[in-house]
Amino acid sequence: MSSLHKSRIADFHDVLKEPTIALEKLRELSFSGIPCEGGLRCLCWKILLNYLPLERASWTSILAKQRELYSQFLREMIIQPGIAKANMGVSREDVTFEDHPLNPNPDSRWNTYFKDNEVLLQIDKDVRRLCPDISFFQRATEYPCLLILDPQNEFETLRKRVEQTTLKSQTVARNRSGVTNMSSPHKNSAPSSLNEYEVLPNGCEAHWEVVERILFIYAKLNPGIAYVQGMNEVVGPLYYTFATDPNSEWKEHAEADTFFCFTNLMAEIRDNFIKSLDDSQCGITYKMEKVYSTLKDKDMELYLKLQEQNIKPQFFAFRWLTLLLSQEFLLPDVIRIWDSLFADDNRFDFLLLVCCAMLILIREQLLEGDFTINMRLLQDYPITDVCQILQKAKELQDSK
Repeated sequence: MSSLHKSRIADFHDVLKEPTIALEKLRELSFSGIPCEGGLRCLCWKILLNYLPLERASWTSILAKQRELYSQFLREMIIQPGIAKANMGVSREDVTFEDHPLNPNPDSRWNTYFKDNEVLLQIDKDVRRLCPDISFFQRATEYPCLLILDPQNEFETLRKRVEQTTLKSQTVARNRSGVTNMSSPHKNSAPSSLNEYEVLPNGCEAHWEVVERILFIYAKLNPGIAYVQGMNEVVGPLYYTFATDPNSEWKEHAEADTFFCFTNLMAEIRDNFIKSLDDSQCGITYKMEKVYSTLKDKDMELYLKLQEQNIKPQFFAFRWLTLLLSQEFLLPDVIRIWDSLFADDNRFDFLLLVCCAMLILIREQLLEGDFTINMRLLQDYPITDVCQILQKAKELQDSK
């Protein structure tokens, strides 16, 4: 370890040991990358995403409260419905007089159950594909959820719901802005059949199953947006970071901590996932156009070339912006980019500059290429040194 790296780690410790964290100083340090040693990134992300307050003394009580709240969500949204499903329709009398699968009443428990299944099946399909270039999400977690996997439980779990249901998944992906595929071509495709996954023994669960549970509970608590394809790519790096925390006490609670950090992050970017807001000033169309207007200001020649070839920002920037670049780079690089995005006080304005920097750094190839070559370049961005991209984005920011 270099002396410079040791010095950076010491700088972080100096900031984080204060009774009240100096947020601006933490942001300044984090913007240049957070060391992974000692769980520093996990802790910094929790502060930068407003999960942990700036007062250190309150961390223990707040974490305990939030983790218990998440356990309550599990009981109410997975365990209780699982018990109810096991009991529903047991007797002919219950089916006839109380509720039954064909009951059209919106308040019917069966009606809710079937609608939830449509969302669950889409989530299940997406989370199984998470980061196929690494095996992490397919491996068993060291800390399976005991509330769910207690061998004494006989209720229907999410895994059983997916295995038993005969409903066909209704895709949540929408043809928005001409984009129908949210995944990057350069990423390896995951197996498509449930049977192609190694079945873990009872009492174990894979990391992707934990992510599935997080997304399902988020969808239940946020019916206005529910689940949209691509959210799995946003929660994945968060969960990976927390679930690999060297602090075993915090790693054990990676699921709950990820849920609340994801919820806070989605509060800032959820407008990107809401189709009705696409053309509003807070919607994704405005942000995509902002990338081009920034490019026009910084590199007129490249801007005119893309305009001449009728390469619209929605052809590539839709995915870049919506998924916070999580599909354009390998996971370690995504995490490094997110250090800077979370640390910037206008962090998603900085994302626009990162996207602009990505265009400028391949300008020579774009200027020489025809429409087909350039579309391939933009939809499958060449692997690049992300530090170079971030440095260029910072230069663009400073030159405003």
